[in-house]
Amino acid sequence: MDAFSMGLVAAMGALATVAGASEDIESDVGSQSNPNSQVQLAAQVGNPHRIYNKAISGEPPANALWAATAAMVAYTLITTFQLPALMALVVGASVAALFNGVFSMSAYFGRNSSQARFNQWIYLDIVRYTTPSIMAHAWITSFCIATISYIMVYMLPTPHPFPMPIIALIWGLAVGAIGSSVGDIHYGSERQFQNRQFGCGLNTMLSGQIVRKAEAGLRNSIDNAWFCTKFGGPATGMGFGLTVFLDNWRTTVFDPVTQASYAILMGIFFILVEVVYNHYIERSTRRKYGPYPEYKGDIAA
Repeated sequence: MDAFSMGLVAAMGALATVAGASEDIESDVGSQSNPNSQVQLAAQVGNPHRIYNKAISGEPPANALWAATAAMVAYTLITTFQLPALMALVVGASVAALFNGVFSMSAYFGRNSSQARFNQWIYLDIVRYTTPSIMAHAWITSFCIATISYIMVYMLPTPHPFPMPIIALIWGLAVGAIGSSVGDIHYGSERQFQNRQFGCGLNTMLSGQIVRKAEAGLRNSIDNAWFCTKFGGPATGMGFGLTVFLDNWRTTVFDPVTQASYAILMGIFFILVEVVYNHYIERSTRRKYGPYPEYKGDIAA
């Protein structure tokens, strides 16, 4: 592997790290991660709120849509209109962000208006200053993933056989899945339900009992983003960045055609190391914060 190829793989890892962090924060601002069902349920159990709720699908399919849209527009501009790659990627990400804004606002209005019977209001100020933040983070995620796809197809020594939009679709699914599994830990368990003990889980009787007061006034989605930027976003970025970097590193060092067995074995080795490390982290966390109390009758765990 030459220095140029190694630099490209490193750049892809850096772009993926940024994409993962921005994806998680976009989800936190729009409340599209796991607690979205609790946010939706809150008004029905007597807790009207000012938290943005744009969830129209899970994080993986939503981010796959933004990323594939950006890559499709960029691919069309590059191949049909011979637009410079950087400009085409910028335009593609902008189109994806516009789609994100339309879906976000329609989802917010639809979901909150359906809760009117439970005294849930539609706050236009929330829409006005939260939607641009959601769109901005979606732009960053779409641009980074579309750029990764462009590098894989047009710049690596062994070009990927799939077209740009398909690669972006796959990476969009991946970043959404990683954001949902990694970033949500610091969002659903601690921020929305921070009056519960760490790791205790959410009892069914507490469904919809979200925390609505922030450090300064009523809580809104910007408060959630401020909190999650400290850990959930960087953790998601690290997870997605390592996934992109390690996966492309092994197929760059070992030729995927003539040395396929080595590339597969290296991938299995990475998986085993990550499983062992995750097991160590979980045991260490339980030793530090556990044991957790069991549910006993009417006493909340």
